[in-house]
Amino acid sequence: MSLSFEDLKAQTASGEIDTVLACLVDMQGRLMGKRFHAGHFIAGAWEETHCCNYLLATDLEMATPDGYASTSWQSGYGDYVMKPDLGTLRSVPWLEGTVMVLCDVLDHYTHKDVPHSPRAVLKKQIKRLEAMGYDAMMATELEFFLFEKSFDEIRKEKFRDLEPISGYNEDYAILQTTKEEHVMRPIRNHLWNAGIPVENSKGEAETGQEELNIKYAAALDTADYHTIAKHAVKEIAFQQGHAVTFLPKWHHDKVGSSSHVHQSLWQNGVPAFFDAEDKLGMSALMKTYMAGLLKYAPDFTYFLAPYINSYKRFQKGTFAPTRTIWSVDNRTAGFRLCGDGTKAVRVECRVGGSDLNPYLAMAAQIAAGIAGIEEKLELDPPFSGDAYEGESGMIPQTLRDAMVTLKGSAMLRAAMGDDVVDHYVRAAEVEIEDFDRVVTDYEVARGFERA
Repeated sequence: MSLSFEDLKAQTASGEIDTVLACLVDMQGRLMGKRFHAGHFIAGAWEETHCCNYLLATDLEMATPDGYASTSWQSGYGDYVMKPDLGTLRSVPWLEGTVMVLCDVLDHYTHKDVPHSPRAVLKKQIKRLEAMGYDAMMATELEFFLFEKSFDEIRKEKFRDLEPISGYNEDYAILQTTKEEHVMRPIRNHLWNAGIPVENSKGEAETGQEELNIKYAAALDTADYHTIAKHAVKEIAFQQGHAVTFLPKWHHDKVGSSSHVHQSLWQNGVPAFFDAEDKLGMSALMKTYMAGLLKYAPDFTYFLAPYINSYKRFQKGTFAPTRTIWSVDNRTAGFRLCGDGTKAVRVECRVGGSDLNPYLAMAAQIAAGIAGIEEKLELDPPFSGDAYEGESGMIPQTLRDAMVTLKGSAMLRAAMGDDVVDHYVRAAEVEIEDFDRVVTDYEVARGFERA
């Protein structure tokens, strides 16, 4: 559950709580930070603590690649300030005597937000919307695969011969998911008790694939919920002796894992995307916002698909989109209109993979929507039929394509700042450079004898 600072003091005094996880969100959307003794946290660390600034200039392996303007070996890798956001203080029921707080990342000298920190990137776009009189309400879906063996067993076996926990497609299957309740039930219940408004879990459309759905909320809360839930899924699966992966495409014969993002704008507590007089219930505001999403989808694809593997998911006939077109309740399109004709009308972006950083993905989409509103863009009629057979609006096909488009995006540079865009362009370059150095099993097996 969510906690007040006074609750934390009382529970620390009673011995109920002894550990505080102070966490920042890194570029990859992971929780990084420190475990404080609760007594020390309430005595002073609640105001601020510090971390090395390389945490926002690294890759998945925690390497220290060069080329970042924000920090480097030359500059000595100094400190950032971690400023606990006490509004995010919550219990961590799956860990004994533990609570968690998320931290904003501040410059050590100015105490201003580090602009490329994921929470700051999203907060900037939320403030832009608020200045226009709107609030963004969003929800994300988390898809992942659950495996028979543990993380340690799989790593020691070199990630070979991976076996999902089920042997058949378990989409909506109650019998198979009953067999997985020793993992999924504590995930749902622990997250609920941590104050994360979990709606449900279900089997997804593949062997061992799961989906976790969390109730829509204000954009920053949704990003926080997503990040904490993803972390919890890994820890709780570990506790039960299993591994999970949020890799979008862990095997070429299996469907990928996505993270669909639902979004709508509200004004003074009223859905601003709804117009009862419109055939589909879409307001003029919604149409311009959606037109912005469509126009600038290539610009922000990197923030929905940030790794080499991300692009393996975009395959025809897999429910992963290949085109940035919109349609009404059509799961083949990149953007799906949901709740048409009702106050729940919203747009679901289906492009993002399970590896996205929710703060960056949501910020980029809000920026595109704002651009659509400001430019008064007109929305094309909805596509009808199989969007895989469409003739326009291709999603960038590789990380390299997405990186080039991001680098040249005048819209995102204006919305986020050159420094932020350049920072994440460099992150994409690092992923590409690292992959380009590796000789894969595929290359060896294909060409060892026959080349």
